Amino acid sequence: MTAAEAHETSESTAPSTEETAAAQEPTVTFDDLGLPENLLAAIKELGFEKPSSIQERAIPELLNGSDITGIAQTGTGKTAAFGLPMLAALDPELRAVQALVLAPTRELAMQVAEAIETFASHIDGLEVLAVYGGSPYPPQIRALKTGVQVVVGTPGRVIDHLERGTLDLSNIRFLVLDEADEMLRMGFAEDVDRVFSEAPAERQVALFSATMPPQIRRVAQQHLNNPVEIAVARQSTTVSSVTQEYAVVPFRHKAGSLFRVLATSDVEAAIVFCRTRGAAEEVGSALVERGISAATISGDVAQKDREKIVERLRSGQLDVLVATDVAARGLDVDRIGLVVNFDIPGEPEAYVHRIGRTGRAGRTGRALSFVTPSERNKLKFIERTIRTQLTEIEIPSPADVSEHKVKKMLGSLETRISAGRLAMYEQLIATYIEEHEAGEITVAAALAAIAVGDSGPRARAEQEEYEKQLAEDRRGRKNREEREARFKDRPARGDRFDRDRGGDRPSRDRGGRGGRGEEFGTRYRIAVGHADGAEPRGIVGALTNEGGLNGRDLGRIEIFGSFSLVDISAHMDEDTLGRIARARVGGKALRIRPDEGPAPRSGGRFDDRGDRGGDRGGRGGRSFDRDRGGYDRNDRGGRGGRSFDRDRGGYDRNDRGGRRGNR
Repeated sequence: MTAAEAHETSESTAPSTEETAAAQEPTVTFDDLGLPENLLAAIKELGFEKPSSIQERAIPELLNGSDITGIAQTGTGKTAAFGLPMLAALDPELRAVQALVLAPTRELAMQVAEAIETFASHIDGLEVLAVYGGSPYPPQIRALKTGVQVVVGTPGRVIDHLERGTLDLSNIRFLVLDEADEMLRMGFAEDVDRVFSEAPAERQVALFSATMPPQIRRVAQQHLNNPVEIAVARQSTTVSSVTQEYAVVPFRHKAGSLFRVLATSDVEAAIVFCRTRGAAEEVGSALVERGISAATISGDVAQKDREKIVERLRSGQLDVLVATDVAARGLDVDRIGLVVNFDIPGEPEAYVHRIGRTGRAGRTGRALSFVTPSERNKLKFIERTIRTQLTEIEIPSPADVSEHKVKKMLGSLETRISAGRLAMYEQLIATYIEEHEAGEITVAAALAAIAVGDSGPRARAEQEEYEKQLAEDRRGRKNREEREARFKDRPARGDRFDRDRGGDRPSRDRGGRGGRGEEFGTRYRIAVGHADGAEPRGIVGALTNEGGLNGRDLGRIEIFGSFSLVDISAHMDEDTLGRIARARVGGKALRIRPDEGPAPRSGGRFDDRGDRGGDRGGRGGRSFDRDRGGYDRNDRGGRGGRSFDRDRGGYDRNDRGGRRGNR
């Protein structure tokens, strides 16, 4: 989710049945919702007037002090729906945490914090802090000691700060659960309960969830006070005048790929979208270093400076704008003929908004998304939601760049010849040809190469590197397709009981472990287990935060004494595996690698996996299965792993076994 999503208008929100009649009423603007003037000023600077359905219905209720449950998909504008009334309830002069927003992932926490900072641009003294796993503690601790009014964080890191005594919730006035269903699905139910127990009894709560299963309703009944339920639907549409394409680009090759795409494009202007302000600044600086007329806008750029940059883009003084979703919201520049998603957005609504920056005023446009190998599932999700299949292309090569530049130069030759005053150059070239006995075509080719920056050896090396990368990508794609075909043809091993034997014993497939059920991608081994305090939520957090995966990419998790096994459906290249391998749980690096099955027994002793395998054997590895909703109930290992049940909303309170994992 992005701040752009926070401002979605009714054009991207399909009214529910009970809203149909309201659609006939006069248009409601933000001025009609009762927000204070400083928040209205920030909204108007962003160029928004009409609230989305969830904003129109939730903001007045929250301003009146009610608790709410918002059933709304990401992309309907819920960040502003809770962010604006939350800011209205705070005292900027009180240097204490007064509002806490819980988000399931690091990326979401960062984006929500950035959006709230934007809304608070006219509130002097109000500070927002994002806290999440994978980032160092000292800067977060210093900010908390200095005094911030709003904290946006993942449950694990929030609990860590509570246990360290660095986060005080005694002054909390406003508490938000964002994407509550995803939070519980990832195993944070116990952490959510802990946060509520630390907050004052007198507080206002907003709970947002894409769905409202029984476990979410139980959370609402337990922690909210007579909540008002608000439900909206959404409808995503894409721009028919925009050609939509994607290219599979490993993260380490993104910057070079972007340069070559821009260098071979004939559009008047382009906009490049990045997920974070830091990435936007890095990309913008890299383009300027390569001689491209580019500028960056993000949440850190003042509104006055932003307007100047946009005006330069509109007037033709600037060719490429690098932006975050927040900064580019409402941007309307007819010259933009190309949109590049340097980072693919996590949600379809953000994608629709981004590509809508081109193909305007009756023109056609092009949108190109860079997709890393591990982000294919994100792309498929976007395609399913917008009901449009993107066309895969190959990134231009260095040779393509040179060819494009020469063709462009040749296209202007006739005009230059007509302009005259070439006698001096003709004489110099004629003299060179005579003295060096060089062919005219060779001389012309060399001049063209020099003109487009092709020095020879360096360009050859760049082309060879490109071809090597392309060959690797093609091999990876072929291997992935073959693997998927094998998985598709292979019979499922998901029967819990061995029907051929007619017995009722659990399956002992693969070294005594229970069957995996329907095949779910590739099984990986990570070097943390019970002994390291590993728990599913810690493992999930490390994989999603460091590997760029999402919950849908992860299948069954089995935790043993000194290692764990994880099923992952997403393709992961060497760069992704390297980042995950360096991630830590319980202070120990994951060292992820494909699982090769149990090691052979030696000397009558079981290996680490053997003495912990099986549903009832030895100390029993806990098995966490998303498809079954949590831990295998037949696993009764001596260490007493807590059982996670999705339908019951989290950990079984009657189970006291296990150790707390790393957050």
